[in-house]
Amino acid sequence: MSFSHNVWIQLKNTTAVDIQRALLKDDWIQEVTKGAIQAYRKVDVNGNTIRRVTIHVHPKKTYGAKLLKGLIIDIGWTEDDLRRLKLIKR
Repeated sequence: MSFSHNVWIQLKNTTAVDIQRALLKDDWIQEVTKGAIQAYRKVDVNGNTIRRVTIHVHPKKTYGAKLLKGLIIDIGWTEDDLRRLKLIKR
C-alpha cells in the first residue's frame, strides 16, 4: 500500500490516542486488556472476527514512520478511510 507524500506529512504527528479514536469510530471493538498493549478487533454482521490488531499505547507519543505504516496496513485503512476518520484533511 502506498500513500502520497502529502498523506505522510499529515500523519507524522499521529499519536496512539488518535489511532484508538479512529479505530472506535470505524466500528472496531476494543478487547479487555491491561497495560500498554491494546487489542482491537473488527467483526462482520454475524459476529465473526474479520481482523485483529494490537497497538502499543503511550499517550502523547507519536509513532515512527515504519511502525505507523505497518499499523495502517494491518488495520487495512485506505487513503479515503483516513480522510473519513479525519486522520488526514485532503
